[in-house]
Amino acid sequence: MVSIARKNLLEDIPRFLVAQAGIMFAVSLVTIQTGIFKGVIGSTVSLIENSPADVWVGSERMVHLELTEPIFFDSVVKARKVKGVQRADGLIRGSVRWIVPNGELTVVKVFGFNPTGGLFVPGNVSVGNISALRKPYTLIVDKSKLKSLQVKNIGDKAEIGSLPAQVVGITQNSQSVVSGSFVFASLETANAYINSRVTSSVNCKWVSGEFQCLNVYEKVDPATKATNESPASAPPPLSLNTPISFVLVKAQPGEDLEQLKQRLKAVLPGTSVYTKSEMIQKVQGFWEGRTGIGFILGLGAVVGVIVGIVIVGQILYSSVADHVKEFGTLKAMGASNRVIYGVIIEQALWMAVIGYIPGMLLCWGVGNWTLATQGIVILITPITAVGVFGITLLMCVCSALFAIQKVTHVDPAIVFKA
Repeated sequence: MVSIARKNLLEDIPRFLVAQAGIMFAVSLVTIQTGIFKGVIGSTVSLIENSPADVWVGSERMVHLELTEPIFFDSVVKARKVKGVQRADGLIRGSVRWIVPNGELTVVKVFGFNPTGGLFVPGNVSVGNISALRKPYTLIVDKSKLKSLQVKNIGDKAEIGSLPAQVVGITQNSQSVVSGSFVFASLETANAYINSRVTSSVNCKWVSGEFQCLNVYEKVDPATKATNESPASAPPPLSLNTPISFVLVKAQPGEDLEQLKQRLKAVLPGTSVYTKSEMIQKVQGFWEGRTGIGFILGLGAVVGVIVGIVIVGQILYSSVADHVKEFGTLKAMGASNRVIYGVIIEQALWMAVIGYIPGMLLCWGVGNWTLATQGIVILITPITAVGVFGITLLMCVCSALFAIQKVTHVDPAIVFKA
């Protein structure tokens, strides 16, 4: 019976190629849509996953990593005194204006952290090093955003507001696909960018490789509306009332994280305390459940399956119709319906396997291309590959069941008709 299935499959090569193209399209659409979904959701938590911190402390009104109310730096000082805490550092996040010489104005999201603390990792730094951020007004940018930020390599300069910005490192796999460009700086530099406002009278520019200001920038105290003048070359140090976004905590070895969470919550009222896994689940839950990303990409995958079923079903139905006399002969020779159905289903399974392999290879190539050129991850895990293979088999078997209906009412006497 194997020879019959193969003969029917390969008898008409053009029809066979059309069927395989349909299966490849369905496989590619399902795999790419699923991979984009997993890649997009994964990119929103990559900074959390890369962090060695065991516990994240944020505002009790935090929605996700980029949408939260500020807490204050004194929370870091208090957290360091809590029993079971090995190390604690602050993390600042905010949106700032990015300006390059003779370039367009854009908005970037700056993350400020302690370069020597080891509790925050800005992706995989491939050029430069994190310790270079100890120099004031220096930044690390993601490789995928070099073009949009109009910089090419370390040493390139820009301005944030009227303050200097110099690239000292290039990282990878730090950028969230659903967000604007990320840049990474020290706590002091990020605080100067985010919480300080520069007056229009300030005149700063690059001179002989150094950023010089003819005036000073003013830091406005929201409570008193008073201003404090500081040299533009030295960002002010953080104070206890400096707004930050999160406190990152590294627990003592063997410490019970649930008990540590309770102690931190008691010391830091008005905050929410999450373990690393809980923080990941909260952020992923927001993007999966409160946005249309999952629905849109899932709809595309469903469309791919429907298209594949229709194409394969038509091909198999036509194949059965063309060989109805052969199936009538088998019935006349005493073959049961089960045997005939097996031929058709086996034919469908061969189509599934032959169409799946090139379809998956195509997806793998597209995934590498998008990662290299656009910084977009199409995440194809082994589980995804197995799942798509199962969907492909199911799709082709369902199509075969549609075609089987043509054979159900075949009269063996058809072979004796003119």
